[in-house]
Amino acid sequence: MPKAVWLLVFGMFINTTGNSFLWPLHTIYIHDYLGKSLTMAGFVLLINSATGVVGNLLGGYLFDRIGGYRSILFGIVVSIFALILLTIWHGWPMYIWFVALLGFSGGIIFPSMYATMGSIWPEGGRKAFNAIYLAQNLGVAIGPAIAGIVAARNINHIFLANLLAYLLFFIIVVIFYRKISGFSSHQTSIRSEQKKVKQKAPFYAMIIVSFGYMLTWIVYIQWTSTISTYMLDLGITLKQYSLLWTINGALIILAQPLITPIINRLEHKVKVQLVIGVVIFLGSFIAVAFAQSYAMFITAMVILTIGEIFMWPAVPTIANKLAPKGREGFYQGVVNSMATIGRMIGPLVGGILVGAYGTPMMIIILSSLMFFAIITSLLYDLPLKRAEKRAPFE
Repeated sequence: MPKAVWLLVFGMFINTTGNSFLWPLHTIYIHDYLGKSLTMAGFVLLINSATGVVGNLLGGYLFDRIGGYRSILFGIVVSIFALILLTIWHGWPMYIWFVALLGFSGGIIFPSMYATMGSIWPEGGRKAFNAIYLAQNLGVAIGPAIAGIVAARNINHIFLANLLAYLLFFIIVVIFYRKISGFSSHQTSIRSEQKKVKQKAPFYAMIIVSFGYMLTWIVYIQWTSTISTYMLDLGITLKQYSLLWTINGALIILAQPLITPIINRLEHKVKVQLVIGVVIFLGSFIAVAFAQSYAMFITAMVILTIGEIFMWPAVPTIANKLAPKGREGFYQGVVNSMATIGRMIGPLVGGILVGAYGTPMMIIILSSLMFFAIITSLLYDLPLKRAEKRAPFE
């Protein structure tokens, strides 16, 4: 990979590690230290996700207007501001507002990072987004482990640890990212090239694939909400449940040499990668629906992880390919916001279905959404094909 790509990957690693200091402990802090109900904790996380949706859309817009360097820097500065306030005042109700601001600023950074990756290494294709995906997962694996050590001494120090991580990210961006060719400012001819983009077909295709992406996240996020509670009810310990995510993170890294040859054969068939990922996802949740032992949950997690490896990098790759010149940020912003919406409403939908029908039936019902995701994966390029057929007659 080019040096600029490595810098971007390292920056994403630092960013995700910093975020991972805090997000696993939100519920614990709100419930155990601030004395609020789990319902209130869920409401705070809902607000955090909602502001993240807005941040994603704004981050994509800013990338198209002012370039990757400035949009990422803006997101980091807002995050540092929020974390300074949170480090000083982390009581109630200030906690709500600062966490909401963090969701917003973090949302700005992610689509800008993805769009920047596509711009500085366009020939990288899926490899570029897979590199970011691996950096994120490495950060998610390391961040909570460090957070646990810090919180064991004093849970209030996790806010300072998160702040220090963002300060490091800020230094990396200021020193190294400004010098990257094509990073500091985006195409100056954006407005003339957009011309209110006549090409509606790529946008419709992106909306279709993003909708399927959202559906998969609604189902996937059950692993951190309803499925975790279900496992504890079956007598599986919290330590055993946590180990599943260790398996997930380790497998994402260790399985790369095994999966990469398959991906390389399908390098120009991103749609096939997407469909394979969704089908494997479906198999994982069918296994969970009938799981009664810890071994079955391990099997389901392994299947889930393989599907994740195929699917998660494929979606931003598709968005990058679909985006007209000057709209890369907007497309990545929409994709990221749809994923955030899925993560936001997934626990609520799952909780309602569990209350009405029980966990196994909830999983079966939500698994049906995967069939719709398969359909969107197969048909998302239909608007493009129709536009090509009409083109000779226009």
